[in-house]
Amino acid sequence: MILAPLFGYLGDRYNRKMLMSIGILIWCGLTLAGSFTTQSNFWALVLCRALVGIGEASYSTIAPTIIADLFVGDKRTIMISIFYIAIPVGSGLGYMLGSGVMKLSGDWHWSMRVTPCVGFLVLLFLIFFVPDPPRGASEDHTDSPSSRTSWREDLKCLCTNRSFVLSSFGTATVSFTTGALGFWAPIFLLRARDINGFTEHTSSSSYDSLIFGAITCVTGVLGIGIGAMTSKYLKKIPHADPLICAVGMLSSSPCLFIAIVLAKHCIALTYFFIFLAEIFLALNWAIVADILLYIIIPTRRSMAEAVQITICHVLGDASSSYIIGAISDTIQRSQPTSSYWRFVSLEYAFLLCPFIAVVGGALFLWTASYLEEDRKKASQQIQDPADVTCAQRTQDSIVKQTAEVLNKPIRAAGPKEDHFVIGCNINQ
Repeated sequence: MILAPLFGYLGDRYNRKMLMSIGILIWCGLTLAGSFTTQSNFWALVLCRALVGIGEASYSTIAPTIIADLFVGDKRTIMISIFYIAIPVGSGLGYMLGSGVMKLSGDWHWSMRVTPCVGFLVLLFLIFFVPDPPRGASEDHTDSPSSRTSWREDLKCLCTNRSFVLSSFGTATVSFTTGALGFWAPIFLLRARDINGFTEHTSSSSYDSLIFGAITCVTGVLGIGIGAMTSKYLKKIPHADPLICAVGMLSSSPCLFIAIVLAKHCIALTYFFIFLAEIFLALNWAIVADILLYIIIPTRRSMAEAVQITICHVLGDASSSYIIGAISDTIQRSQPTSSYWRFVSLEYAFLLCPFIAVVGGALFLWTASYLEEDRKKASQQIQDPADVTCAQRTQDSIVKQTAEVLNKPIRAAGPKEDHFVIGCNINQ
């Protein structure tokens, strides 16, 4: 959260391939280092896990912008979708591989040593095979020092882009819901099995982690793929992208509610409705990324990614797990200590997620009302590389310049020259 804006700033100005390589190296190195900590060095593990965020901050803010500079139009949507499939697939594989390796080795330390090996291999592929195209290359935009603005002006422009702000808060609701599910769902299902008498799986949550991981993998691929294809099919309809996101969030809400209330009655149906809810949530990932890329000019995209990631973490997955846990603890303290109330308290806390999903749907519907206007502004700025200010010039500054020119004395011998001067000053 803290470093994403910094890497966003660097990603708009310096070698993106080098920044991503450093990020992956830090990411993998700290994950591997964390696997060697012992019980007496618990805070060293916490520190390693926290610093892994340096790698994520660098990679997640920059990688989508390189894809945007390699592809445009429908092809960009498809490629961004393939990229964002890595989020649910990676999360799902984390649950599956982590629980599987821990079972085989009998030691949780080995479950953290799988990812760095894959990461170092990916680093080699990045160094030798991934290009670093000029910013805006796919849109014929000139990437030059004169087309770049200060960090403060970039941030100001992003904050005044209503489509960006609303879609970012909408994405935070997606992150809130998926973050809460990722952290609490296996524990919630374990407690549901406990009160239903399924004692063969109550000794650990690895069984539910394995199933939940598989569901996350499959729903991520299906949801992102369906979202991308729907977006491509409805491309001619104005505001289609945020409307698809809104439908996804509003559809996930009842599925989440049913999954939560059915857990104490039927685990199989709970899994089924979690499956549906995660498909609807996954509709948004690639589409939101695509929205960002066509409403923000190339030289601000890394910064935009960074701001969006920060919002999503602060209001989403970084806070959702804590909020759900705090609500559950508060309810539990007022009731007798029992396995039943341990489950019910978490069940009541989980009911916050369907409500958050409805809020997300409303935010995406609101985004639709501004999308076309912001998209046209970005397109105009891309077509005119000389115009590097936010939304061109404000109306007040244009009026002021025009007034200054018109107040000059007009030479009787050359009225055409004065008209030419007016034109140059307005369009400069």
